[in-house]
Amino acid sequence: MEKTVYIRLRHRVQVYPDDCITVSMIAQIVAEEQLRDMIGELEVHQVQPSDKNIVVIDVMRVLSAVHKTDPDIDVQAVGPAQTIVEIVYQKKTYSPVLFALVWLLLFVGAALAIMNFHEDVSMQLVHKRLYTIITGETSEHPLLLQIPYSIGLGLGMILFFNHLFKKRINEEPSPLEVEMFNYQLDMDMYVSMKENKESTKKIDDN
Repeated sequence: MEKTVYIRLRHRVQVYPDDCITVSMIAQIVAEEQLRDMIGELEVHQVQPSDKNIVVIDVMRVLSAVHKTDPDIDVQAVGPAQTIVEIVYQKKTYSPVLFALVWLLLFVGAALAIMNFHEDVSMQLVHKRLYTIITGETSEHPLLLQIPYSIGLGLGMILFFNHLFKKRINEEPSPLEVEMFNYQLDMDMYVSMKENKESTKKIDDN
C-alpha cells in the first residue's frame, strides 16, 4: 500500500559543528507516527569543517534519502525548495574595554551626525525666530525651546526604533527591523543560489 508523507523544509535552522543533520531537524513532517519517526531520523548531511558557516540542503537530497530507505513512500514536498543551515560556533568573548570603545565611537558618531544636520538646516536660527515670535523678546539662547526640543528628540528616537534598551515598546516592528529583515531575505536568497550546487550547472560539469 502506498504511504504518503508530506514534508515542508524550514527556511533556516541552526546546528553545532560535527552535528548530524537529520530530516526532522530541517523539515516538518506529516505522516502516521511510526513513518514520521522513521523518516525524521534519516541522515541527510554530516557537518564538516569544510562547510564553514553555511550549508544549503536541497529538497532533492531529502527525497533521495527517503526513497533509498523505502521506494514505496510517496513524498509530497511543499514550501521552500532548500533549507539554509547555519553552523553556530562558540562565540568569542569581547573585553569590556573594546565594548566601551565601540560604544563611544557610535555615540560620538551619532551625536556629530545630529549636530551637523541641525547646522545644515540652521536649527538655532529657527529656535531664535520661534522664540521671538512666541515671546516677543530676542534671546541668543532660547532654552525654553531648546531643552524641550532636545528631550523630544531623544523620545522620538526611542519611539522610532520601538526599543528602550532591550525592551520592545509594542509589537509593531521598527523601520530598522524591517530593513534588517529585508537584508536577511536578500542574503538568504543569495546564499541559496550561491551555496546550493544543485541550482546551477556549468558546461564542463559532468
